Amino acid sequence: MKKQFYIDGSWVEGEKHENLVAPHSGEVLAEIPIATIENLEEAIKAANNAKTQMEKLSSYERSVILEQLVEQFKENRSKLAELLALEASKPLKAALGEIDRTIATYKIAAEEAKRIYGETIPLDAVAGGEGRVTYTVREPVGVIGAITPFNFPFNLVAHKVGPAIAAGNTVVLKPASQTPLSAIALAEMIDKTNLPKGAFNLITGKGSEIGDALVKHPDVKAITFTGSPEVGISLKNKAGLKKVTLELGSNSALIIDEEVQLTDELINRCVWGAFIYNGQVCISLQRIFVHHTLYNEFILKMKNATELLNIGSPLDLQTDISALISKKDVARIDEWVKQSLKDGADLVTGGDIIEERLYKPTILSNVKNSSDVSCKEIFGPVVVINSYEQFDEAINEVNNSRFGLQAGVYTNNLQRALYATKKLHVGGVLVNDVPTFRVDLMPYGGVKESGYGREGIKYAIQEMTELKLVSIKL
Repeated sequence: MKKQFYIDGSWVEGEKHENLVAPHSGEVLAEIPIATIENLEEAIKAANNAKTQMEKLSSYERSVILEQLVEQFKENRSKLAELLALEASKPLKAALGEIDRTIATYKIAAEEAKRIYGETIPLDAVAGGEGRVTYTVREPVGVIGAITPFNFPFNLVAHKVGPAIAAGNTVVLKPASQTPLSAIALAEMIDKTNLPKGAFNLITGKGSEIGDALVKHPDVKAITFTGSPEVGISLKNKAGLKKVTLELGSNSALIIDEEVQLTDELINRCVWGAFIYNGQVCISLQRIFVHHTLYNEFILKMKNATELLNIGSPLDLQTDISALISKKDVARIDEWVKQSLKDGADLVTGGDIIEERLYKPTILSNVKNSSDVSCKEIFGPVVVINSYEQFDEAINEVNNSRFGLQAGVYTNNLQRALYATKKLHVGGVLVNDVPTFRVDLMPYGGVKESGYGREGIKYAIQEMTELKLVSIKL
């Protein structure tokens, strides 16, 4: 079936299309339109024209629109999860989890739309400031260009569209080429809300062809991007004085301190953190540093738990591991694993390609820091386990990365827990949990090459608004 763009409240035909193929089966799911620069211009023009209507909406009206979208997601939960499983090869139970999180994200946005506050400024605190009433307000920036990845095509879009609408902005969305059907489904649901025409626009196609034009367009006032560091840094360099929020890569790490009990709960949490959605998660657990007294026990328990994971179709509720997003990624991951083994790493379990599209959940140990499976973002079902002797050694190993999104530390020692929260150079520290944990109201973002700015609805609204000072002389 041929799909269309969504521009200015209408469905618009594209001149060219390309087939969208299901990662797990290879079947053609749809024909997706490829946007031209002219299509992009139409979308930006519609968004720019819709600013006036959005500015007229009260915070209550914006909240109602987002609540309407929440209801649409609730009504279509099962269908949307199945769509996600088909186009992204996300196991159905994880897909259902993403839809539930998306509902929560838009719900939070609806609530935060009514909580965009300013503050009063006591100018009489300095000489010459007497006799004035002064306060601040936050105003929408205008047109927001949103570029999103394949791995959470509903929820990561919600983290851009939700706060944009809550703050009174308009949006031009360019979803990942691998998962456009989720964005099209979103447009269909938005079309049933009271959102003004033109306030949300969807174009599909190749980011390499329209991404630069979106970022550089003078009517686009802010860019919010989730994807690779290489692309994100390039976009930031081209954005000029626009506001930019970047959520980029990571090789998230976990420290397991001495005297920690290696319970089934802890082990299962580590397996979940490493292999949820085949490791294709920005905060997937990629590196584990275990105190040497627990090292052998931990590896054995991780191996046993990992080998219990079910490999199969994403449409089966029992499946834990399914096809990766592309055969190219399967080949890349296998190459990195094989190279690490040549460099002296030990294979604990996995390390096999299954029918070209899947990669068996893999555990490696004794891996060099310079190995690609450790120092780069693998974005696949591979986790690296190494031992350490001193806690500072583990801290330094975690920090020995060009990334810094989130890190975890399991410890029974309060002093070491607080020490880790201070010394770990990351955007978020999770004590007694894996770095893969995220709920959608918390501030989320990284340091170093992991990002710029913060998401989480309240914090994204700050990124998508301008602070204005008002001072009235009495």
